[in-house]
Amino acid sequence: MRRTRIVATLGPASDDDATIKGLVEAGVDVFRLSFAHGDVPSGIERLRRVRKLAPDQAIMVDIPGPKIRAGSFGTSPVLLALGDKVELIEGFGETSIASKIFVEREGVLALLKTGDRIHIGDGGTSLVVLETGSKTLTEVTSGGAVMGKPGLSLPSSIMNDRLPTDADRERLEALRSEEFEILAISFVRSGFDVESVRAVLSRPDVMMMSKIETSEGVENLEEIVEHSDAIMVARGDLGVRMPIEEVPHLQKAIVRLGVRYARPVIVATQMLESMTHAQVPTRAEVTDVANAVLDGASAVMLSGETAIGEDPIGTVKTMDRIVRRAEQSFDYQDWGTNLDVQQISNNSGKTARITAAITGAAWRAAMEEDAVAIVACTRSGTTARAISRFRPPMPIVAITPQVGTARQLHSSWGIEKIFVSPLQDIDSLCNYAAEQVKAAGLAKPGDAIVVMAGSESGGASITDTVRMVVIN
Repeated sequence: MRRTRIVATLGPASDDDATIKGLVEAGVDVFRLSFAHGDVPSGIERLRRVRKLAPDQAIMVDIPGPKIRAGSFGTSPVLLALGDKVELIEGFGETSIASKIFVEREGVLALLKTGDRIHIGDGGTSLVVLETGSKTLTEVTSGGAVMGKPGLSLPSSIMNDRLPTDADRERLEALRSEEFEILAISFVRSGFDVESVRAVLSRPDVMMMSKIETSEGVENLEEIVEHSDAIMVARGDLGVRMPIEEVPHLQKAIVRLGVRYARPVIVATQMLESMTHAQVPTRAEVTDVANAVLDGASAVMLSGETAIGEDPIGTVKTMDRIVRRAEQSFDYQDWGTNLDVQQISNNSGKTARITAAITGAAWRAAMEEDAVAIVACTRSGTTARAISRFRPPMPIVAITPQVGTARQLHSSWGIEKIFVSPLQDIDSLCNYAAEQVKAAGLAKPGDAIVVMAGSESGGASITDTVRMVVIN
């Protein structure tokens, strides 16, 4: 049983029905759909199609925020060589070439100054502005191959839009009635950004995932985590906007803080980048994925590797093997023992603190009595995510009556789910949990399991009961 989740980005290379089904079979837990590419109606059509093809997986919709993109270079690499002169032109839906890049943002070129630096994609290719005015001429200062519709990272003084942007609002309004589970918010700089997007979408059932990719996001990290339901370590833009040597340390800090708040944390960008074209990853990439697992990440994500890569299914299978092997070396005992006290959002109230205390007691009981499974009876998924932060060696089983909750838990570390009709009393829940865990082959007569359940308190759900149950 793989505990760390795999997120795959869909794109031109993985858009057909057969490939999507193949990705599910290969082990994808969450499908990421970028709404930064293409028109909104096409994005909605793809979302609905994925929902039918992958009814059990979670769907993450990624909105662009203030990100600026280049006109498409197509699906074949285009070389920008060191010293080449490149003209930037404002335009939408145009095809970029090596000597001419279209910039899909109105008025932004007029804000550039001579000497400004522009990074393309994840920063491997860079330009410096030579001329402004009647035309914007740049020179390649760091060469490389580009393809697709890469992002353009301009000076932070230019990219100062507040969230949600007008483009985000258009997408959020179109998405309000669609069936998806996670919304990824780009360029989050504060908790206020998260709440502003949440208010526009007006969907309490959708998890808000903040992408940490700016210096402001790092400075306000704890505030952002507190207001978010999940976190993404977006290493591409983060590595452009922060000193690149800081990225590994920021990754560890972001993962650790997210886990303290019981938030799923995804590590993303360039994890198996070479497999966009190669059949095997580099040794450094294999080590990177394994280290993300050992850091305690909830999930690892593939971007261009599955969106425009030559073998999306093979890439997922490779990541699955790397993750499974890394999990064999994960120190479950040490992680849980040294885990800091769970952080609680300031606006969570007493019920969240009780849930945190109960899940901590459940983990200790499971470890001390060598339980074969921990069962969380949950409607919202909060209880299951709270116990998941301990990264226990035994399976975590979430029993829930909510389809959306079950899908969302695909983004959380180590949680399997079982559907159930609502049961009213704790005895019925414990008996049902024991039956289901036994039926799933996770326990046999004489084994012990830990069951957590709750009740309603003042209109809010609260996990207030933990029991040790011996399987008959």
